[in-house]
Amino acid sequence: MIKQASLFSQLLCLVDRHHFEREVRRLNAEHCAKGFSCWSQFVAMMFCQLAQAKSLREIVDGLASCEGKLRHLGLEAGPRRSTLCYANAHRPWQLYEAIFHGLLSLAQSLAPGKRFRFKNRLFSLDATVIDLCLSLFDWAKFRQTKGAIKLHLLLDHDGYLPVFATVSEGACHELAVARSLDFPKGSIVVMDRGFIDYKLFAKWTDAGIYFVTRLKHNADFSAYQSRPLPKGGLIQSDQIGMLNPFVAGGWWRRDLRVITLWDQVNQRQIRLLTNHLGFAATTIAAIYKERWQIEIFFKTLKQNLKIKTFVGSSANAVRTQIWTALIALLLVKILQFRSRFSWAISNLIALLRWNLFTYRDLWLWIDRPFDTPSESPPHQLDFLNSDSRPLAG
Repeated sequence: MIKQASLFSQLLCLVDRHHFEREVRRLNAEHCAKGFSCWSQFVAMMFCQLAQAKSLREIVDGLASCEGKLRHLGLEAGPRRSTLCYANAHRPWQLYEAIFHGLLSLAQSLAPGKRFRFKNRLFSLDATVIDLCLSLFDWAKFRQTKGAIKLHLLLDHDGYLPVFATVSEGACHELAVARSLDFPKGSIVVMDRGFIDYKLFAKWTDAGIYFVTRLKHNADFSAYQSRPLPKGGLIQSDQIGMLNPFVAGGWWRRDLRVITLWDQVNQRQIRLLTNHLGFAATTIAAIYKERWQIEIFFKTLKQNLKIKTFVGSSANAVRTQIWTALIALLLVKILQFRSRFSWAISNLIALLRWNLFTYRDLWLWIDRPFDTPSESPPHQLDFLNSDSRPLAG
């Protein structure tokens, strides 16, 4: 007797089905659905992400091969290829954006805190380019002969969770997204030099928001105070000064801090720019080093989920696939937070992919994934204990 549903079914139970249906009604996403529900589309796309299906045919055939196990997922039968293709092209991708944000609150309630002692919220801001074939994705123009889109992401370092994401055309500059963001007062935003905008920094400074970034090589910075340096460290200078207002803008007359440190790995100097005057120089350097976590997040997303190749060529299908990838990563993060086993996120995704339709208790499995189930099906025991021999061919 089967006492649990499949791991895949239990994982999808983390998604609030009532919230899902409310968003479907709000967006009128099932207009002229003709029997193929948004939940069925969601299950199919989550199978695409977690099972690493490379095409619509693999999604459809993979679900069809598990026909007897689909009832636990809320499906009567697997979708047809043309039906799933049409749903991805026409049903609003905003549905999955709403589901992502609903699931994010659950993930945040379970997330561990950041590794720093200060109470300020710490965010990393960055974007990654996803290359596309311009002849297939003619709406995603990037360069004359190249297509691309950009995934803009804001990473909260409490649990390394993506608290904001948006998809734009490849030609969209990262600053256009950064200017639209609001942060809680006292937040620290760390980013690379591509986000330097002194007018934006002035706005953040007046709002009580701190930033840490790299100083441009051609920045005209005049120091008027040098702070004492920590002994035996890599910090070479810690200065407070101002930018030349004629270069940075006549409205810029605020104190800034430039910290110069030595990068032993790459054997070079790094100059950091910040408006936080209170933290130790080593803390500012450690904050900037934490920016690497958003690069790790992008690498994890691209290597373990399906956002580099797409099962549909329309803009709506591409956005649907990206948002379902982010939902899948949130679900895996929740498992990682609740597990007592020391999971690496890539290992957890891989083992989950191999056991999607295994009938085990999900919460016992994430704690003891390599344990042998306590009971074996009786017919297998009978076969192993029998004296029967295979017939000669």
